[in-house]
Amino acid sequence: MNERDLLRHLLATLAYRGGKCVRGAPESFAQFQGSGGKTPLAILAHMGDLLEWAVSLCQGQKRWNPAVPQGWDQEEARFYRALEQLDQHFASGAAIQVDVARLLQGPLADALTHVGQLAMLRRLAGAPLQGESYFAAEVTAGRVGPDQAPPRRPL
Repeated sequence: MNERDLLRHLLATLAYRGGKCVRGAPESFAQFQGSGGKTPLAILAHMGDLLEWAVSLCQGQKRWNPAVPQGWDQEEARFYRALEQLDQHFASGAAIQVDVARLLQGPLADALTHVGQLAMLRRLAGAPLQGESYFAAEVTAGRVGPDQAPPRRPL
């Protein structure tokens, strides 16, 4: 697997795991206050910020532009839109104008961390995610939108 394929698989993993956290969340979840930290809505908006920043870095810009969180549906759509833009950049063969290791250690790893936060907050909010074997999950490079494969349960 080459570097671009690996990056695209990482984005598909973010879409799969992140989508699991946002899909089917109760309406009240967006504003849930866990232990006094950021609300799930603020976290999801920050994930959109991170992914949009990653797109700008890949294009040779260093544009950090945190957005004011909108509604849950809008931020979910923004999350997928930014994943799609980043995936298209990698798939196109266009130059990646940032050190890939820094891209991984910065915005992409941060976004994965926030997926974990959302999963924990779902449990605290009384709407836990069902466990599954992520190793066996059907994660496919290029599948970075809301339509994901159904979960595979451990045998």
